[in-house]
Amino acid sequence: MTTQKISRFHRAAVALVLPVAVIGALAACDDSAASQAAPAAGPEAAVPSTSTSAAPAAGLHMIANNGHQLAFHVTPGGSPTIVLDAGGGEDSSYWDALVPQLSQATGSQIITYDRAGMGASEEVTGPWDPQAAASDLQAGLRELGVTQNVILAGHSQAGEVAHYFVLANPGVVSGAVLIDANVPQFFTDTQIQRIVTLTAPQIEELKKAPSTKANRQLIATADNFGPTHQAYHKVSWPDSIPVIYVVSDKTPFDGSPQDAQAWRDAAAAFVKAGPDRTLVTAKGSSHDVPQDEPVLVLNEIAQMTATVK
Repeated sequence: MTTQKISRFHRAAVALVLPVAVIGALAACDDSAASQAAPAAGPEAAVPSTSTSAAPAAGLHMIANNGHQLAFHVTPGGSPTIVLDAGGGEDSSYWDALVPQLSQATGSQIITYDRAGMGASEEVTGPWDPQAAASDLQAGLRELGVTQNVILAGHSQAGEVAHYFVLANPGVVSGAVLIDANVPQFFTDTQIQRIVTLTAPQIEELKKAPSTKANRQLIATADNFGPTHQAYHKVSWPDSIPVIYVVSDKTPFDGSPQDAQAWRDAAAAFVKAGPDRTLVTAKGSSHDVPQDEPVLVLNEIAQMTATVK
């Protein structure tokens, strides 16, 4: 493998744990420009979070769960409700360009949110836990009165949250669009060890850097990565929930054919593992499919929305 390919593989492997922007800053051998981190949520007036059966008001809702506050953003509309969940290191602003287009195309209520420690949401100490993240999403949707007919769309790391959410909340999600998302089939012991080994130097650099909210969340995401993903490898998606899985053409491992193929194989295995699952390839796209191919993402979410109406 050439030096250039090694650097790309390092960046891609860490992208499953850390956002690409940080890797570009840390990997001195990387000759490509680092993408910019998504900005924090804008200054909206927070709506008091009081449970109600009525449709939630538009805008920002601060919702408490297990001692911390979480930021949820509502765009009004009808049923089904579309919930957009960004990948690792990203907050709700990742979807800002897509939300108005998706609202117009579907007429659905749309909810985006900041996972703990991201955007306007408060931090939680300790390693990042996808089951705790699923609990946060559950608390937010319940507080907003969204208890059924949800279309859940998740990118990258949000695939883990989606799996744990649907298992803990049967009957809430009617369909899902997983966008180059982490699926259990990928996280074999071999792949976990490769990722842990490759990301270790970048994590050590982060620990030496100034302690910021962003850095603390990145370190928390990497902590306990092995055991967390060994457990995730054993999780199964319910057969009752249809899925469109959008796999990127280049995968997160562009530059490492072996690992790119492992990613494609995992996507195919996930789709074959149950009924009502469709595999779509985002031709020419990097792992950052919602930014590279927003029309494709919009169309697939709209198609799933139309299917469950």
